[in-house]
Amino acid sequence: MTAQTDTPGSVTAVYKVSGMSCGHCEGSVSGEISDIAGVSSVKAVASTGEVTVVSAEPLDEEAVRAAVDEAGFELVGKA
Repeated sequence: MTAQTDTPGSVTAVYKVSGMSCGHCEGSVSGEISDIAGVSSVKAVASTGEVTVVSAEPLDEEAVRAAVDEAGFELVGKA
């Protein structure tokens, strides 16, 4: 999926994360990704493994990978 612009100055990207199975998992992943500079919104859905991130500008995928790693999960890539 390519990045979309929802509102002026924001970019939405959807990532696939493996290993999430519950609300606690969603919270862990969301919390770590929220700490990345420029991120304004994160929504993780365990049932689909998708994490939707809204940020001021496109994020470095390695930064997202590191955040997901820190939460104890694996970033598969962009959805």
